[in-house]
Amino acid sequence: MAHHAPRRPSVRSFGRSTAAPRIRWSRFTTALAALVGAAVVLTGGPTAVHAEPSVAEIERQIDEDWNKLEPIIEQVNATREELAAKRKQAAALAKQIAPLQARVDEALGQVGGLAADAYKGNNISTVNALLGSRSPGEIVDSLELLDRFAHRQQQQVQAVAELRDQLAAKKKPLDDMVAQLARTEAQLAARKKQIDAEIARLQKLRLKVYGNGGGGPLRPAPCPAGYPGGPAGVAVKFACAQIGKIYVWGAAGPDHYDCSGLTMAAWAKAGVSLPHNARQQHDVTKRVSRDQLRPGDLVFYYGDLHHVAMYVGGGWVVHASQSGKPITMKRVEDGQINSYGRPG
Repeated sequence: MAHHAPRRPSVRSFGRSTAAPRIRWSRFTTALAALVGAAVVLTGGPTAVHAEPSVAEIERQIDEDWNKLEPIIEQVNATREELAAKRKQAAALAKQIAPLQARVDEALGQVGGLAADAYKGNNISTVNALLGSRSPGEIVDSLELLDRFAHRQQQQVQAVAELRDQLAAKKKPLDDMVAQLARTEAQLAARKKQIDAEIARLQKLRLKVYGNGGGGPLRPAPCPAGYPGGPAGVAVKFACAQIGKIYVWGAAGPDHYDCSGLTMAAWAKAGVSLPHNARQQHDVTKRVSRDQLRPGDLVFYYGDLHHVAMYVGGGWVVHASQSGKPITMKRVEDGQINSYGRPG
């Protein structure tokens, strides 16, 4: 009887997200799909009988698989940053709308009662009271007064309501954005188990190569090479002090960091705010050349900018490389350099 290799799981087996019909979400939908695809590529497929892989082969496999996973982790960080910013905007708009709503409620209350009922013709007993207690001339004067009063109140209410509706119209797209971000965050939470499972698999491979001792000295050179002053000095010394702490994706200290979390925390110590995402850190830093590089500058790797390290001088960087590995130093050219950036 012929034996068939098990079928590779389809991307559809992981479920479909309820993506909003907006173009701006297409990139993130693609990122989520990439995570699912990565899980299929990294964990699925038939098991072939072959010779025990060499250390070099396992290292290469770990690096290749991690470079598929880290862009998804960095997208998670970017989405969390965006979610926090949008929620702050929504809260600010809500504060603007609240006093306007109070003014509308107050104006509506003023229109109620005798003036509103008489103007609308809804309170017959009020009209009868006016007819029975006053002369025809007084009745006409009273009704005209009530009419003017009610009309003025109606205009005031309408003006306030229009202003409130204008702000509400501005807030609605923001509410929609926050709702979409919340849905996206829920999708990411559902993917967390997949990320963690993949990380655990890579860690098993790493332990197979190195055991529990890691892959060599973590500080092969002085860190930093010199002691620069100013904010850069604060940032670079902080980064060096984190050597040995274990990478955890999505973490920004104090006990664990991922790549952009480390550089963000280091520069935060120096009073400079950076987003928790490598690509966004690239976008908010000043471009410098290789010969201009100085301690504290950031080094961005790969075409999609999914990894960042901090230059510490002497041709070395400090970086949080992969899950399960400690923060360590490496040569700046060890990796596909994209560009260099200077915060501050």
